[in-house]
Amino acid sequence: MQLISYITSRTQIPQKSIQNTIELLNEDCTVPFIARYRKEKTSNLDEVEVGQIVQLKEQFEALEKRKTTILKAIEEQGLLTNELKEKIERTEDLTTLEDIYLPYKKKRKTKAETARKNGLEPLAKMIMSQRVNDLEFTASKYINDTIDTEEKVLEGARHIIAEWVNERTDVRNNIRHQLERYATISTKVVKTKKDDEGAQKFKDYFDWEENLNRIPSHRLLAILRAEKEGFIRVKIEIDNERTLQKIEDRIIRSQNECTHQIELAIADSYKRLLLPALTNEAMSITKEKADESAITVFAKNLQQLLLGAPLGEKRILAIDPGFRSGCKVVCLNKQGDLLHNENIYPHAPQHQSTKAIEKISSLVDTHKIEAIAIGNGTASRETEHLIKQIKFKNNVEVFVISEAGASIYSASKIARDEFPTYDVTVRGAISIGRRLADPLAELVKIDAKSIGVGQYQHDVEQSKLNKSLDTVVEHCVNKVGVNINTASASLLSYVSGIGPKLAENIVNYRNEHGAFANRVSIKKVPRLGGKAFEQSAGFLRVKNGNNPLDDSAVHPERYNLVKQMAKDSHSKIIDLIGNTNALKQLKLQQYVTDSFGLPTLQDIVKELEKPGLDPREKAKAFSFNEHIKTIDDISTGMILPGIVNNITNFGCFVDIGIKESGLVHVSNLSDTFVKDVNEHVNLHQHVDVKVLEIDIIRKRIQLSMAFKN
Repeated sequence: MQLISYITSRTQIPQKSIQNTIELLNEDCTVPFIARYRKEKTSNLDEVEVGQIVQLKEQFEALEKRKTTILKAIEEQGLLTNELKEKIERTEDLTTLEDIYLPYKKKRKTKAETARKNGLEPLAKMIMSQRVNDLEFTASKYINDTIDTEEKVLEGARHIIAEWVNERTDVRNNIRHQLERYATISTKVVKTKKDDEGAQKFKDYFDWEENLNRIPSHRLLAILRAEKEGFIRVKIEIDNERTLQKIEDRIIRSQNECTHQIELAIADSYKRLLLPALTNEAMSITKEKADESAITVFAKNLQQLLLGAPLGEKRILAIDPGFRSGCKVVCLNKQGDLLHNENIYPHAPQHQSTKAIEKISSLVDTHKIEAIAIGNGTASRETEHLIKQIKFKNNVEVFVISEAGASIYSASKIARDEFPTYDVTVRGAISIGRRLADPLAELVKIDAKSIGVGQYQHDVEQSKLNKSLDTVVEHCVNKVGVNINTASASLLSYVSGIGPKLAENIVNYRNEHGAFANRVSIKKVPRLGGKAFEQSAGFLRVKNGNNPLDDSAVHPERYNLVKQMAKDSHSKIIDLIGNTNALKQLKLQQYVTDSFGLPTLQDIVKELEKPGLDPREKAKAFSFNEHIKTIDDISTGMILPGIVNNITNFGCFVDIGIKESGLVHVSNLSDTFVKDVNEHVNLHQHVDVKVLEIDIIRKRIQLSMAFKN
């Protein structure tokens, strides 16, 4: 019940829903499965809410594990009392727990420890009692061969007092409060690095100051990167005089000879122990919040990217453009298999544009190409211009596709396994073409951090980032569903209940035995047991199989229910699918049982109306301004078409067809107040932007959305 209570106190989720969700998690059910197929047990919690329970469950378990470690450590010292044990067990906050443990923590050799060995702890206690009147005489009693003066004796006693002050929870919490409310973060440029080329992108932070509790995520991460690279120095400061006074007010109760010694000890504790530790803690907390914000932005961007509009199963010619090394051209069939590859050299220095046009025309005719995908890297605009000069016999749409991460994929083990006989240039071009057909299926093969839609993604805590991004990929894959007969092992590995090893087994079984005829036959895959089948089956699709429900999100455990629905409608299952009128006439209440209710029944009917419907939009062709090739071609006031290629907390970046993306600051995003950038723009959205400012030296372009009157 402690776990339930812990989660209930931190969410608005009903206790019963939390309890049932935890039971399902303990049965190795996945988040997508719970949210989709166990709505009755959770009272219709969505993936976000189930994910919140998972996160808090992990936090609680980590806290309990730390408590066990601390209790054992204190018990081994023979210092664990019933009162202390109860206090530790009652604690629900890791910071408070560590404060409780601090006096018992094994320390490296400290000044206080040396003073204790010299027998000065009794003197320190007398000073802290604040009742000693003849301190000089009292201190003289502690002089020995090691500490041979009264001043050394008093200094040693102060070191012990300083440690006691440092270990006081009330003192630490008071300083935390000061840091939380009043701390400032300031930066100064390292003079010897001021003129370095790499330092210029951090020019704004050569002399900067603001409140630590108000600094935006992107700014803190930029400052910390600049510090890490040695261009600036960073300081966290509060009003030391005010904070010291507050500590003294808590500790000093009288005015006598002890007072001055305690004041010195407090000042020493503050400067040497408390302030360094707690400013580091404050910075760590602020950095953690900045990380969370940046990870949230990245996760939202990644989700939009993965759920980007697919063109679908089309015959695609893909081009990875280039100048000197030429353009790599590949032709893919509807399943994304490679049909042909070669190089063309339409640009400088070869200038074989006529020959390139003839070759592209021939390939389009020969392979019945329906769409052309052009990578957006070097020579992209020139290649797009060339392609659009060609008059094809049939309608062939032209798309410019982001190359971000394509080079990472092309050199990866996944790419080598897929295309062992082809080099990285061929693999890169194939990836560009497949991204057009199905962004999700292709992008899951690439480390998400390399896709280029993050905000300082390499500066945030990597384990949290990876976990968040894996959750996003899992969500997207299961939201769309996966064709088990065409999906790669990379894609299958993100399906609920599958994982990398089972994904490999599925692909190997498919290669050996041919396509799966139905979902049930998936059970023949080695090591794919009942639990894995239960968790995965609803998210796997079998196209043109022998059971029409296998190409839907209806779970096999509910097939008999659909059979009953069809029987009650006096039709076959195949006739019920897509028959809106018949489905509307079903009286769902009569199918409610103890194991499932209306939420599940409504999901089933919705799925039967449009089985296997892809939730993503369809890809649309786009054209940049053909007169804009470099930053030198743009001027203030221009209205240009663009594509949103990254979203941050402070605005969005827009590709306007040149090397440099322009920034639409949050203040220029809308003519109304913008709370969340993602509510106003989507990744890969086609927009019109107005050029506000151009900084040629720093290669920066300021834009605004072109608002329509």
